[in-house]
Amino acid sequence: MQKNLLETLMGAVVLLVAGVFLAFAYEGSEVHMEQGYIVSAKFNNASGISLGSDVRIGGIKVGVVSGLMLDPATYDAVVSMQIGKTTKVPKDSSASIVSAGLLGEKFIQLTPGSDDKMLADGGKLQFTQSSVNLEEMIGKFMFSGGGVDKKGDAGKAATSTAAKDAPAAAP
Repeated sequence: MQKNLLETLMGAVVLLVAGVFLAFAYEGSEVHMEQGYIVSAKFNNASGISLGSDVRIGGIKVGVVSGLMLDPATYDAVVSMQIGKTTKVPKDSSASIVSAGLLGEKFIQLTPGSDDKMLADGGKLQFTQSSVNLEEMIGKFMFSGGGVDKKGDAGKAATSTAAKDAPAAAP
């Protein structure tokens, strides 16, 4: 009987420690929703953005992505963002999907406009710039020749042009 009681107590302690660790990890991750208002924006390509991605103004986190859906009429990605209640966003602001570095996580960068009217709950950002696909850009560069003309004589053409423009040598 004593053995079963000891095992039960140890199991309860393990579950308590796991619960404390889970609560600590949740608070530290900053994934939870803030109090605030919802705005949305349409993007042609929202790759790299997921629920909980940061929304930043000037590099400062002001909200999180709270929803992603596909517009069935235009096939655009509609991104809903929950902005903190202390941050006011002008109506003519723009939203861009940018990367934190060359291979870093993607987030939504809001660039405030100059309008005196602010977006309200349910407002829509009209000016957007979609995500840049790094792999597609590298592929275009590689398969387009990378700056060399199709005949492969870019160096020869530059040399012959330089020879024409050079002054004639005196005898």
